[in-house]
Amino acid sequence: MTSKTLSIEGLTATAVIDGQRQILVDDLSLTVQQGRVMALVGASGSGKSMTCSAALGVLPPGVVKTLGHVTIDGVTHDAAALRGRHVATIMQNPRSAFNPVRTMRDHADETSRALGIPVSGAGDRIEDCMRAAGLEDVKAILGLHAFEMSGGMLQRMMIALALLSEAPFLFADEPTTDLDLVVQLRVLELLEKLVEERGLGVLLVTHDMGVVARLADDVVVLDHGRLVERASVVDIFHKPRHAITRTLVSAHLSLYGMELSA
Repeated sequence: MTSKTLSIEGLTATAVIDGQRQILVDDLSLTVQQGRVMALVGASGSGKSMTCSAALGVLPPGVVKTLGHVTIDGVTHDAAALRGRHVATIMQNPRSAFNPVRTMRDHADETSRALGIPVSGAGDRIEDCMRAAGLEDVKAILGLHAFEMSGGMLQRMMIALALLSEAPFLFADEPTTDLDLVVQLRVLELLEKLVEERGLGVLLVTHDMGVVARLADDVVVLDHGRLVERASVVDIFHKPRHAITRTLVSAHLSLYGMELSA
């Protein structure tokens, strides 16, 4: 079966700041293919998360998408049609995504209803997705609240809920930032496994070049909302062209006492 391709084309988002209209995402285009990981990198405030929000129509108050559209295999889809059907999402801080007074079963049931999954088959499907996300003691976990779970468990639960949709694409916004190093590695291994086994196309938002090196196939670099470089992960680390890219790679290498060759 031919892999699907998701394309963000000419995306522009703006906001009025101190009485002046400012461009937060500037005519940005990129392509994500099933079975591959596209890393969207840049310094804080470069427009990474805003790009995902604009593409999926979930911008914060005061920010508007003024131009651009998203296509899948050349067919344009509006944001409402993309969310949960073609694109699933996982966020930086999983604890903020769960209602603290509701159990994981409540969240799973609500997600199933939103996706139109028949009640008769929802239970088995939820359990299958939780196991695919590395959560083994399914019955016990479904009875827990978010405050009773570790950050790693919550991130896996968020991934499980994303898998419920069976969407071919996943937008992962800083999925390991708030996790310790061991849990980070396990989450990255899980995402890598899901890409390989399920053919997910992943748009990975991160400022961590170590995560990029570990997981990405392709890289897009942003600066002030504008795409400044696009290359394979190998070329990004060995032959970065733009000054912003060189700064990001050099900063990463310096952590290990290494320098970027001229």
